[in-house]
Amino acid sequence: MAPRSDSTQSSTATEPISGASMDPIFHILKVLPYSILRPPRLRLKLPSFTLPSPMTVFALILLTYFMVVSGLVYDVIVEPPGIGSTQDPVTGSVRPVVFLQGRVNGQYIIEGLSSGFMFLLGGVGIILLDLALDKNRAKSVKVSYASAGISSIVLAYVMSMLFIRIKIPAYLR
Repeated sequence: MAPRSDSTQSSTATEPISGASMDPIFHILKVLPYSILRPPRLRLKLPSFTLPSPMTVFALILLTYFMVVSGLVYDVIVEPPGIGSTQDPVTGSVRPVVFLQGRVNGQYIIEGLSSGFMFLLGGVGIILLDLALDKNRAKSVKVSYASAGISSIVLAYVMSMLFIRIKIPAYLR
C-alpha cells in the first residue's frame, strides 16, 4: 500500500467540517435563541405594481424633453431673472426684454421656456407626420395629421430662427 503524503493529511485535519464550529459557545448562541423563539406568521400581501399606460410614459418623456431643452438645469443652477429690462436711451423709459442679447451662453427663464416650447412643437409635428402615414386611418384624418404636422414644424422653425435673430442680431444676415 502506498503511503499518504503529509500535505493531504494536514489540510483535512486543519479544516473544520462545513457548518460546524470548534467553539461551543458560538454553537449555543447560534442555536439557543432560535429553538425558543419562533417568527410570527404574517399574512402580508406583496404589493403589485402595474405598468403605466403608453400615453403616460409618452407624456413623461415629452415633459422631460421639454425641461431639458428649456434649460431647466441652467435655470436652477444660475438662477437668472424671469425677464429682463432695458432703458430706452431716447425717452428714458424702462421696457421689458425677453431675450438676453449678445450672450449665447445665457438666458432669461421666459426665453428658455419659449425656445423649449418651439422645439417641443417641432417634435410634435414630426410625430403627427408619422401618424399621417398609418394605412388604417381614413384619408381625411391622414390629411389633417399631415397638415397639422407640417404647419407645426414650419411654425417652430420660423419662430426658432426669429429667436436666434433677436438673440444674436448679426447672425444670419
